[in-house]
Amino acid sequence: MATLHTRSAARFMMSPAVMLLLAWMIIPLVITVYFSFLRYNLLMPGTEEVVGFENYSYFLTDPAFTTALINTLLLVLGVLLITVIGGIFLALLLDQPFFGQGIVRLLVIAPFLVMPTVSALIWKNMLMHPVNGLFAWIAKSFGAQPVDWLAVAPLFSVIVIVAWQWLPFATLILLTSLQSLDEEQKEAAGMDGAGHGSMFFYIILPHLARAITVVVLIETIFLLSVFAEILVTTNGGPGYESTNLAYLVYALALLQFDVGGASAGGIIAVLLANIVAFFLIRMIGRNLEA
Repeated sequence: MATLHTRSAARFMMSPAVMLLLAWMIIPLVITVYFSFLRYNLLMPGTEEVVGFENYSYFLTDPAFTTALINTLLLVLGVLLITVIGGIFLALLLDQPFFGQGIVRLLVIAPFLVMPTVSALIWKNMLMHPVNGLFAWIAKSFGAQPVDWLAVAPLFSVIVIVAWQWLPFATLILLTSLQSLDEEQKEAAGMDGAGHGSMFFYIILPHLARAITVVVLIETIFLLSVFAEILVTTNGGPGYESTNLAYLVYALALLQFDVGGASAGGIIAVLLANIVAFFLIRMIGRNLEA
């Protein structure tokens, strides 16, 4: 009886925060759904009219949507590939004892604390700038022609910038998992004649499997909505070469002032993100059960 009373009291005390959180999420979602069924342009106030699923049809059949969807998937996969592989390498490196290990770990984690907008500005103006950037100076030092990376390979450049930001997160998670590995297993494998390659593929990598799935899940959820880096560096261009779904919705809403089309695009982007998250969570659940 006391336990039941305690649970009821706990639920009563939590209910205001839960209701506020639900209102914080549901009210904007409902408004967005409402706008998605309207022909609503900010340049023509007072001319709103209900058009049903016309905005959804327009957004899904727009060639820019296909390009943005492909770019979104390439961005997510590219960043995941760099951060997982690079994270494993850095975790193995940082797990070794050496002088100044604490300082090096702090420096490796530091990029994750930099704001995306600041990070994008640094890469755009100090590293990738075709005239004054560090990469241009290196190219000139070797007698090569500097490359305007943001114009020649815009999507690849955005992938590199975003991967630089998320690499510390992956490294931290993988390093934590690596430090929980029993040293006796590695010593026993070494005594049995296992080389570094065999030890990595048969002991270390399976041990890191759960940490890798966690990194993939968390990064994917955030990478589907990358926006600031694209806005600061390429503005989605040239053309639509670096436009993802988040930037496409922004362009419709605040550049073309099409609130109805942007709302429909936002709902579609949310649905796609939830579908991806659902399958990833199922995959991780099976991995953890194993």
